[in-house]
Amino acid sequence: MVYSSLYRLITLSLALQMIFLEAGVTLPPPEDIPEEILRNEIVTEGRSPMSGEPLTAAEYAEIQEKLAQSPYPPEIDSKLQNLIFLLKIRKMLKTFVPLPIIP
Repeated sequence: MVYSSLYRLITLSLALQMIFLEAGVTLPPPEDIPEEILRNEIVTEGRSPMSGEPLTAAEYAEIQEKLAQSPYPPEIDSKLQNLIFLLKIRKMLKTFVPLPIIP
């Protein structure tokens, strides 16, 4: 009696495994377009990195090319440069001396 119920349980589990394995191994039909291809979009518009105004693809490429050719880095206001410098010093000091958080 114990053997027959064990046999039935093993047979049932093997049958279920075969059903689920066959369902998992099947491939999608050949006419199904892969998701990677469906996710790709052709971008025909862009925004100016300086002003944010909408541009055509040709104008956007032209601006990107001009920015890449510039031999000088963009100029930053001296107050902003000073603030960035102070933040870097603060970050370095926080590694050695934890500063209290002031809200």
